Amino acid sequence: MAVSLLLAALAALALVGINEAGYRQSSRALADIDEAQQMRGALNQILQNMLDAETGQRGYLLTGEANYRKPYDDAVKQVDGQLATLRRLYAGRPAELAQLAELSKHVLRKVAEMDMSVRLRQDGKEDAWKFVITTDVGREEMDSIRATAGELVKISNVTLHQSQEQVLRSLQLARIGTAIVALAALFAFFLYLRQTHALHSIGERQQEALQRERNALEDEVRERTASLAELATHLQDVRETERGYLARELHDELGSLLTAAKLDVARLKSRLADSPDAIQRLQHLTDLLNSGIALKRRIIEDLRPSSLSNLGLVASLEILGREFGERSGLQIEMALEPVTMDESRQLTIYRMVQESLTNISKYAEASEATIVLKNYDNHVIVEVADNGKGFDTQRMRPSTHGLAGMRHRVEAARGKLTVSSTPGKGTRLSAMLPVVKPA
Repeated sequence: MAVSLLLAALAALALVGINEAGYRQSSRALADIDEAQQMRGALNQILQNMLDAETGQRGYLLTGEANYRKPYDDAVKQVDGQLATLRRLYAGRPAELAQLAELSKHVLRKVAEMDMSVRLRQDGKEDAWKFVITTDVGREEMDSIRATAGELVKISNVTLHQSQEQVLRSLQLARIGTAIVALAALFAFFLYLRQTHALHSIGERQQEALQRERNALEDEVRERTASLAELATHLQDVRETERGYLARELHDELGSLLTAAKLDVARLKSRLADSPDAIQRLQHLTDLLNSGIALKRRIIEDLRPSSLSNLGLVASLEILGREFGERSGLQIEMALEPVTMDESRQLTIYRMVQESLTNISKYAEASEATIVLKNYDNHVIVEVADNGKGFDTQRMRPSTHGLAGMRHRVEAARGKLTVSSTPGKGTRLSAMLPVVKPA
């Protein structure tokens, strides 16, 4: 790029220099041509005036009429001015000035000879002016004038020819210089195009490399995302498995212990019927055992709702909504349609509703909540809404209100979770899951 720019700059400077030199040389040559033409014109005019004066002189001498003398007088009057013009034009040329002086001498002699004959004719001296005419002085002076003027015209022609050649050389130089500069400019343009093409190729290769790196990073991100999603799904499955195992252990082991303790208390109560204080303490212990059994049952239902496998999804959601309303004091409205789905997606819906209700009780500050389950031919819509304070979904953090876990659980079931909320106008969670019939 720098080389092409340097060549272009040098070519431009060379073109400017050539044009400037050609302009100056041409200007000088044109000035010389104009001066030579002025010299030739003045010399030709002197010759013409001398011829006109001689013609007018002869006509006046022959006729004696004043009409013939007027051309003579006019021509003689112009001679001095033309000689002055020639002296100005030849001011810087000593050789030509010497010849001009010789021409002036012959012109003045010829004018003097003609003036003498005209005066003699005017005075009526016939023999005198005829004698002057018969001499060869006038003819010799006229021949000298023609010869000297011819030499000066030749010199002017040489100057004119040299100036014309100078103009031609300047034009040829400008032509050659322009051609050279044009070739240099084309070469610089070729270098520029080649460098531009090279830069463009480099840019394309860099773009391709960046695109390959971007694609590799995107593939890696997709792989990592898929791995994380698979891991999260696996952790949820493990969590549900552990919950089921813990629920069975609580039901089998802790349930058996609490039931056995309750039976032992009943036996002791029948044997200590005559001790009111012991009966009162045993009744208190029975109440505690009943509370423990109820707590055990609620924990088991939270860990792994037995109603889901025994009663179905709709009944489980009704029990969940009723118990949540009793505990939280919220008014729960439910519109649940029967659905037929595999156990995994039923558990997904149940956990979503359970987590939504938990979030409502913790954050929404609501007084009413709605649970809707709609069954379509190929998908199911689950909605949980409240009339609480809501929030700005644009500023929602990924982990806010456990939404990240719900979203992943729904998406793992090939569904889609939508969150709609406006500050002061409540929140609505809607999940769409495809229907997969149980095997």
